[in-house]
Order: sequence, then structure tokens, then C-alpha cells
Amino acid sequence: MATSPSGHVVPDLDRQERIGFAEVIYCPGKTDEQLREVSGALFAAHDNVMATRATPEQAAVFQELGPDVQYNAPGRIVFQHKDKTISGRGPIVVVSAGTTDIPVAEEAACTAEVMGNEVRRIFDVGVAGIHRILDRQGDLEEAEVVIVVAGMEGALPSVVGGLISRPIIAVPTSVGYGASFQGLTALLGMLNSCAPGVTVVNIDNGFGAAYAASRINRVRP
Repeated sequence: MATSPSGHVVPDLDRQERIGFAEVIYCPGKTDEQLREVSGALFAAHDNVMATRATPEQAAVFQELGPDVQYNAPGRIVFQHKDKTISGRGPIVVVSAGTTDIPVAEEAACTAEVMGNEVRRIFDVGVAGIHRILDRQGDLEEAEVVIVVAGMEGALPSVVGGLISRPIIAVPTSVGYGASFQGLTALLGMLNSCAPGVTVVNIDNGFGAAYAASRINRVRP
């Protein structure tokens, strides 16, 4: 375990060996100097590394490390993805109800890709036009795990849960009008889903959903 020059940052360089993926940097609240310290250690030690919830200005700090560092602007993820080995048994399909849910869906998709999965995206198929998701049932069945991202009343995961046999991870988003309560309505709707077996993560937590999906999907040695 290494300590940064300032002594304020202690990168967990052994995390990949323990749980399968390197420490992920959470950007909000960190100074540029803290980001430089932790990223310098992690990006040098691992082929695949991520930093989440990065602003464009923070992304520029990471990109000082070299040309391999990329920025997924919709998902707000800075990442280095040198090792393109697929470690999942099958594809992870990321579904979004509306275009306003895409930032959270893209956070999930990018995370799953960097963690070694084949990822397929199905966006803008919410229940207000129910035929759209029904038309993609065959694509959903090809998945090993499905991540469903939705705001408003959060109905889409229940619909998907009634259509397919695959594990489903639901992500409520803070998208919606006043009574959506910044995603609380969608969260409670998903927790109360009548479709059995739907797993729910926290509001706007596309990263957490993708991490869970990757663990489910990973081929064990």
C-alpha cells in the first residue's frame, strides 16, 4: 500500500487482487492536487482504471497522465482501458427509459466496458411508448445481465422483469417532475416491483449497478 507525497492520499493498490478490479476514484470534493496524487499511482499500477463523476476540468487533470486516458462526457467517467480482454460470460445490456436517463445509463455502460464486459445499449424505450421495449425483447434475452435505468415512476424495470429470465439490476434516476422527489419515487417503485427478482441500487448509481453486474457476469477461474 503506497502513501502519497502529501500523506493525505493512500491508494489501495492491492484491490484488484482482492476483489477483481482496481480502486475507482470518486472525483467530487477532491482538489486537483489530490486527483494528481491518487491517479498517478493507480493509472501507473493498472491497465484499466476509472474515475467517476468527473467534471471536464477534472478530466483535464487526469489527461495530463498521457494519451491513453479518455473521458466519457455523458457518463462523467475518466478511464484508462488498455486491457480489452472480455472477462464476462455474456453481454451486459444497459437499457434507459428516456434520453434524460442516458447520463446514468452511460455511467453504467462505460463502467461495465472498462471492467471487461461486452456492453450493448438500448436507449429511449420507456413505458410511455411500451411497444419500443417489447420490440427489443429478443435483444434483452441475449444478455447475461440487464441494467435498467429509469426515472419518473420507475416502471420500466418491472416491465422488463416480466419479459425476460435474465438478472435485472434497476437504477432509479433523479429525473422527473416535482412528485418524483429527485428520484425517491422511482426508487420506491422499483423496490416495490411486482416482478420477482429485480435488484435495485441507489438513485443515479449507474456505477454501482455496473459493478454488481460485472461481478455476476465474471467468468471464474
